[in-house]
Parts: sequence; C-alpha cells; structure tokens
Amino acid sequence: MASVIRTDNLTKTYGELRAVDSVSLSVEKGSLFGLLGPNGSGKTTMIKMLTGQIKATSGSAEVLGHDSLKDGIKVREVVGIIPEQETPPSFLTSSEYLSFVAKIRNIEGIEKKADWWFDYLDFADKKDVLCKDLSRGTRQKLMFAQAFLHNPEIALIDEPLINLDPVMQRKVKNFLKDYVKAGNTIFLSTHILEIAEDICTDFAILHKGKLLHTGKVGELKEKGVHLDDFFMDLLERS
Repeated sequence: MASVIRTDNLTKTYGELRAVDSVSLSVEKGSLFGLLGPNGSGKTTMIKMLTGQIKATSGSAEVLGHDSLKDGIKVREVVGIIPEQETPPSFLTSSEYLSFVAKIRNIEGIEKKADWWFDYLDFADKKDVLCKDLSRGTRQKLMFAQAFLHNPEIALIDEPLINLDPVMQRKVKNFLKDYVKAGNTIFLSTHILEIAEDICTDFAILHKGKLLHTGKVGELKEKGVHLDDFFMDLLERS
C-alpha cells in the first residue's frame, strides 16, 4: 500500500541537543499510526516538522507527496492538525472559531457542520462561550472539531485524549477507528500505551530522539505480547 507520510533521516537539533535524530519512517494509507515515547522523546517535534511548523536541521519529510520542509503551507492546507496544547484564540467564541477555520479552509455550510460537532462532542452549550473561558477538556473538543472540519485525508494529532473524560475518550477513539476504516490516515502521538494498543494498527517507538522500533500492533497481539511490556523492555535495552 502507498505511503502517505515518509521521512528519511529527519533530524532536528537545538544546539547540542538532538531532539529528533535521523528518523526514517513510512506510514501507509489507511493506517492508524501511533508514534510512542516518553515525554521529551521528540514526538511533538516530529509532528511539527511533518506539518512544516518548524524547519528540520537535515533529512527530508513528505506528507501526501508534499515536501514538509519546503512547502509546509501546502501540507497544512490538506491535513488536519491537533497540537499538543489546545490553543484556540481566546477572544473568539467556540462557534466563531470554527467559522474562522471554515473561512481559512474555504469550507461551505459551516453552520451545519459545526452544529454536528457541537452535538457529537457534547459541548453545544459552549458554542457562544469565549475560548478563554472554556475548560481544558472543552478546548480539546474544539481543537478536535477544527482538525476534522474539512474531512482531511490525514490528521496528525498530538495527545488527543489526555484532557477528556472516559466517556468522551471512548467516543473519540471510536471516531478515529471509523475514520481510518473509511480509507483515511491518522498519525497519533501519545505516551499513553493503553490508548495505542486499543486503537492503533501500526506504531513506532521514539526515545531520546532516536527511532527504536516500528511494527504492527496486531503482530504483538498474535505473540501474546502487550504493547506496554514490549515498550518498557525496549527502553530498558536501549
């Protein structure tokens, strides 16, 4: 199956720190790909380079055939992004923010689409509340909605469930599973291994900027190995 995300020796340094160290990855279309690692392992930096938000020091990256290093704006046009920190503009209401996103992305029929998300994620009572006054969980719902408002082929999402309650976590996980079943691709960064084992089809383990392993979750399950055990053993040996 064709790769929709590809990196080759992708590297990001900050002075002497190698935040991402020569990472080569290939993500197939229709996969729910989990980028796993402890805090500070380079996961967020990877997503920011893939989406052209920061420049790589060396190496290459492509998303849907677009060069992330040279044409980050085009990448951001075609993908959905949920950042690590939920940061909708504080001076807009939830409804105004989704309308703002729709104007940037040339999305028609925004009122109906926004209402669907307000109902689906159960925060319709917050549509006229300023973003600065929303709880962290509600801001996360809003950022989730904006990422999928234009039905992107690929969404790159950074810790999307961390501020959600268990009921909403289950709803979001089911949405992501259905989204990839429809032929789309999810690139998910998380350090919560239970989430990855539950929903991911493929995974990579990043530690101190280095890629330690790539594989399929199903292959571990066939061997009777839990992802968290595999993860911890690999880190201890690295």
